[in-house]
Amino acid sequence: MNNQDFVRQSDGLGSKTSRPKSIWRLTHIDPPLLVGISLLSGFGLFVLFSASGGDHAVVQRQALTMVVGLVVMVIVAQFNVHFFRQWAPSIYAAGLALLGVVLLIGVEANGAKSWLDLPGLPSFQPSELMKFIVPLLMAWYLASRPLPPRFKHLFWSVIMILVPVGLIIVQNDTGTAIMVAMSGVFVVFLAGIRWRLIIGGFVALLLASPAWYLFLAQEHQKNRILTFLNPYRDPTGAGYNIIQSQIAIGSGGIYGKGYEMGAQSHLDFIPESNTDFIMAVLAEEFGLLGILFLICLYLFVLLRGCYIAIAANDTFSRLLAGSITLTFFFYVFVNMAMVSGLLPVIGLPLPLMSRGGTSIVTLFIGFGLLMSIQTHGQARPL
Repeated sequence: MNNQDFVRQSDGLGSKTSRPKSIWRLTHIDPPLLVGISLLSGFGLFVLFSASGGDHAVVQRQALTMVVGLVVMVIVAQFNVHFFRQWAPSIYAAGLALLGVVLLIGVEANGAKSWLDLPGLPSFQPSELMKFIVPLLMAWYLASRPLPPRFKHLFWSVIMILVPVGLIIVQNDTGTAIMVAMSGVFVVFLAGIRWRLIIGGFVALLLASPAWYLFLAQEHQKNRILTFLNPYRDPTGAGYNIIQSQIAIGSGGIYGKGYEMGAQSHLDFIPESNTDFIMAVLAEEFGLLGILFLICLYLFVLLRGCYIAIAANDTFSRLLAGSITLTFFFYVFVNMAMVSGLLPVIGLPLPLMSRGGTSIVTLFIGFGLLMSIQTHGQARPL
């Protein structure tokens, strides 16, 4: 075999390894991750058609958004992840600037002033971009410092997380604020923070929660907590969504009622049936087996993300890949628990299933970063 059959890449430590060329390596696409994303996207469009009442326009817009996301993912994957590492502070500053612009000229939708509608551009939600910008900055900051991080490094890490989270909370978008906060916290966790600090922080949050509820929480946030504890306190108001969702999930049984045969969704008993509560539609029409199939698809993507994080050849890549994967898991877990009544409703869509725009493109940016880590680094191909 001659030398033209191999490409040589550095592992970041000065050593060289040889690897057979392939179309996937040349295009910097990770086949297992692409397969998992494609299956999830296709299944999502299939369920969305029923959840939207057979509205072809909704499905077409979602499909177009996914195609745009795939293109963005491929573009992101072409860049070595360390290119983004070099520009992490600037990207973070640009993200904060966009959040500031939203506060000045943002458009309100569903009670949250979190959208930008600029001339000549489609409307988008800058807070969604912070879901990968914050972990990018945190990985940049912690990877160049001794691990586990010292107290002063943890202090500045918390500040860097709280600044965008605070700006998003002011926009009245609690769900996105929680996701952005967790995406940064996951990096700190993966950096090797001591367990006593984790336990201490958890206890501090528990102790502070009554004060937050009494003095800081807005009225609609208090209602969400009270509704979570007892949905039937207001069955036709704040508790309506979760009650109807639980009815739909329970009525689906093991095998479901059949495609486009869900009474709760097609008779409009489930509000937001093609966004936050799309899992209830899936459960009613395909039953427990449909939910298990969806979970298997999610697990495939999550396991591939974990593999990429473990096989990454430097601390920055491991922290970033691990955070992206855990954030994706948190996204799925919170939505499923929320729709089932196990967590308060905070307005988070189900990844690659719910109708969306900026949120879907942001997910694909994260997948592109994972592919960049896998194909530009020295992780073993699988």
